Amino acid sequence: KVVSGMRRAVHQVTDHEISIPVMRKNGGTGKVSCTYRTEDDTAIAGTDFEAVEGTLEFAHQEMESSIKIKIHPRGRYELSEHFLVILDGPIKGGAKFDPDSDGGADACILTVIVEGENVSRERVDRLMNTLQAKWQKAKVGHSNWRDQFVAAVYVNGGEDGDDDDSLPDQSPSMMDYAVHAIAVPWKVLFAFCPPTDYCGGWLTFSVALLFIGFVTALISDLANLLGCVLEICGAITAITLVAMGTSLPDTFASKTAAIQDPYADASIVNVTGSNSVNVFLGLGLPWMMSSIKWQITGRDAGWDRRYAKDEDIAVDIRQGHGAFIVKAGSLGFSVGVFTVFALVCMGIMFARRSVYGGELGGPRITKWMTAIILCTLWIVYIGLSAWKALEDGC
Repeated sequence: KVVSGMRRAVHQVTDHEISIPVMRKNGGTGKVSCTYRTEDDTAIAGTDFEAVEGTLEFAHQEMESSIKIKIHPRGRYELSEHFLVILDGPIKGGAKFDPDSDGGADACILTVIVEGENVSRERVDRLMNTLQAKWQKAKVGHSNWRDQFVAAVYVNGGEDGDDDDSLPDQSPSMMDYAVHAIAVPWKVLFAFCPPTDYCGGWLTFSVALLFIGFVTALISDLANLLGCVLEICGAITAITLVAMGTSLPDTFASKTAAIQDPYADASIVNVTGSNSVNVFLGLGLPWMMSSIKWQITGRDAGWDRRYAKDEDIAVDIRQGHGAFIVKAGSLGFSVGVFTVFALVCMGIMFARRSVYGGELGGPRITKWMTAIILCTLWIVYIGLSAWKALEDGC
């Protein structure tokens, strides 16, 4: 007797071969044989498996043989497919099929089920969950980005308090409308900065840096043009108009942080950190680029006209290859004054921490006195720097 039944084949990502055992029972005398073939069901030959047919032979005393079938890789997630392996007659050698199996006494039928691998299914599940989470985050990002433009166009971001009757009337005032009319082009421009939902916030950081660089360059050029029109020395323009134009946004940001944050870290570090960026990056980067440029191109007619006969420049530089030159002018004096006043400010911060337990806040009189002292230091610094610049004939 030759028996049949059902066999499962696990799907893999490459062609693989399965071996289907065929057993001979109730005796092994003599040589017997029968024909075999595959038949499509939900699995299709050529797509899901390789069709085979032929003759299966059992030698004398051989109790088991096998049929080899190649299974093709195909995307199967929850889908299971099956095809048939059929043994049929006539049987040679006196054997017969098991009448209690599929096919009865005339044939022997095996159903082969091809199903997805659990490991691959789990991998697909993880991938789908990741893609779905990223898609949901992207949809939230698209919505937030659209809301940025809506808030930029409407006065006060479109929040006038009309939707909640329990709140007091918060309709925009005439001043709000006037400020909005002036700021709306900038609001719309900066609305192009993507929200933090993209790339973990790094895209926002990068685009925001580009916008900050653009605004800083614009403010610097406008301040220099204003100083030129008002016939103000370049050094004085730098420490007044340019400095105020680039530092006032940091001042407002620090004020907001001081009000909203229970600690003074954010407000103080914002000012010191932003000015560090102004000095290290704002000066270092263009000076480095200029130095590289002059090192590559060397001196030219314009350089010679400007520096070749300048007695303030060392002879070896004037007669050499050429270099990027920035005269210090009254910079040394200004840096010295600034350093002294910075140490005074640090002393005030330490004193406030020792006496009042914090760098900001405290009694009303103390707050006003600290503010007056710091503003006075700023005014004195401008006065001394401007005096030195005028004395040097800027």
